[in-house]
Amino acid sequence: MPKIKAAVAHEFGAPLVIEDVELRAPAGSEVEVILDAVAICHSDISFAEGAWGGSLPAVYGHEAAGRVSAVGAGVRGLAAGDSVIVTLIRACGTCPSCAGGKPTVCETPYDGDHGPLKTADGGKLHQAMAAGAFAEKVVVEQAQVVKISDDIPKDAAALIACGVITGVGAVVNAAGLRAGQDVVVIGAGGVGLNAIQGARIAGARRIVAVDMSEEKLAVAKEFGATDGVLASQAKPWRAALKAMGRGADAVIVTVGAIPAYDAAPRYLAGGGKVIMVGMPHSGDMSSYEPVTMAFMGQGMVGSKMGDVVIQRDIPWMVDLYLQGRLKLDELISGRWSLDQINEAIADTKTGAARRNVIMFNR
Repeated sequence: MPKIKAAVAHEFGAPLVIEDVELRAPAGSEVEVILDAVAICHSDISFAEGAWGGSLPAVYGHEAAGRVSAVGAGVRGLAAGDSVIVTLIRACGTCPSCAGGKPTVCETPYDGDHGPLKTADGGKLHQAMAAGAFAEKVVVEQAQVVKISDDIPKDAAALIACGVITGVGAVVNAAGLRAGQDVVVIGAGGVGLNAIQGARIAGARRIVAVDMSEEKLAVAKEFGATDGVLASQAKPWRAALKAMGRGADAVIVTVGAIPAYDAAPRYLAGGGKVIMVGMPHSGDMSSYEPVTMAFMGQGMVGSKMGDVVIQRDIPWMVDLYLQGRLKLDELISGRWSLDQINEAIADTKTGAARRNVIMFNR
């Protein structure tokens, strides 16, 4: 079986190890992709630290772009050489969720322990998030892949696979934002910046960014925020309400921080919704006052991967980028080699990075 280089997690919280692993050839409806770029998402870091459990050893990484190198016999519409984005959204297409237009919550389970990856000696190696993209190649289902134009650089394209669709989709799909409505985005990191530019693209009247960092609030305005509020001040929702002149129609929580979730309903207007995007650790609990939300007709909605349908939404986002209307290059903080992945992860954990990208041709 062919061997490739991958960054492998052998224990939670320990550095990843660059080593040879086995990757079998694609079969059926699977596609093999030689990766050019994979971004580091906070979800990868949380999994690697053991925040949500999971099987070990494992290869994480799920925000990637590259070129098709081989296809299974059941693949249609893709061929070797095609530029593609690789996502973690493994959708069967036939379960009730998929049939109802919600492929991000596909009900067909996937056992990554028995996926295409093996250790160099043929042992178990978990393909995390159905992707395992901290590696030179991946083998994934065709449903996880979207063909894209060669005109978009692969480092920019990789960001669309998770951070961009999650942030933009939370506004456009989950919140269903209409032009002229008001939005608060809590957290101005990678996903938050994409929620901000999603609100701008959707025609929001006011877009208020809330963050602990003055520097991030300044960047948020570059992406379309009309106002910035420091989360560290007492009762920051008061400053946001003053900026909008009312409550928000949607509050997008893009950080997995319990204080952010506890405060989120306070920013809402009557009939508004909290869109829950950030992922706290398993077991973390938030609290809110249900009588107020019931009386005001407010809601809380979970949003996984921006509720996207990738074959519909990713080509739209690529086109927006090529038109200069969606910022992607500006999201990239640093470019690193696979051998530098632990340094890139450490840099991401400082909170200063927008998105760090591993480039396989460095």
